[in-house]
Amino acid sequence: MKIVVVGCGRVGTSLATALDANGHQVTVLDKDPAAFRRLPVGWQGKTIKGFGFDRDRLDEAGALEADALAAVTSGDNSNILTARIARETYGINNVVARIYDPRRAEIYQRLGIPTVATVTWTIDQVTRKLFPESTVTEWTDPNGLISLIERTIPHGWCGRRFGLMEDETQAKVVSITRGTQSIMANRDLIGQEGDMLYLAVDATSQIAVEESFKDMQTTR
Repeated sequence: MKIVVVGCGRVGTSLATALDANGHQVTVLDKDPAAFRRLPVGWQGKTIKGFGFDRDRLDEAGALEADALAAVTSGDNSNILTARIARETYGINNVVARIYDPRRAEIYQRLGIPTVATVTWTIDQVTRKLFPESTVTEWTDPNGLISLIERTIPHGWCGRRFGLMEDETQAKVVSITRGTQSIMANRDLIGQEGDMLYLAVDATSQIAVEESFKDMQTTR
């Protein structure tokens, strides 16, 4: 794929490096040419000095043929403007903007501009570490009927088959993160301390999961 990355700070550099390593054709734009020194030796992409909302520079970067664009500078306004130009002027379907202000991020999400709210993401990750027993909703279907939730396995379910958990709660254990590995779940798999579970639930089964996990949290 042909991908344009606007911003060559720490995020932009890491993103461009990873994309290049995966075989994509990458062009990086940054207003400061010194920023390109962050790119590793042997990097195969193209660099252009300029702003991401400068159409001449976007033309030079090949935006007309680009499959995707990521605006990841340190400025919210610049990133949003760049993303809108990429989407509306160049017709790039896969566009994402990095945003620091969570309120702005929500607004632009509703306008159809995918955003990554840095502050919100960081708070979410910290909260997950502080309260591993809490439920996190990873995904909800458009009708709001089915959700994918993330829960750390309670002590009481360790050493027991996931099939028993599914029978009790009517939830479906979809996958497990165990250490550094992700595992597709099956009913005969045995829960282990530290497992992170991803469960498909509806409203009824989520209530059952919460009740079961609460009861099992202190069970040894």
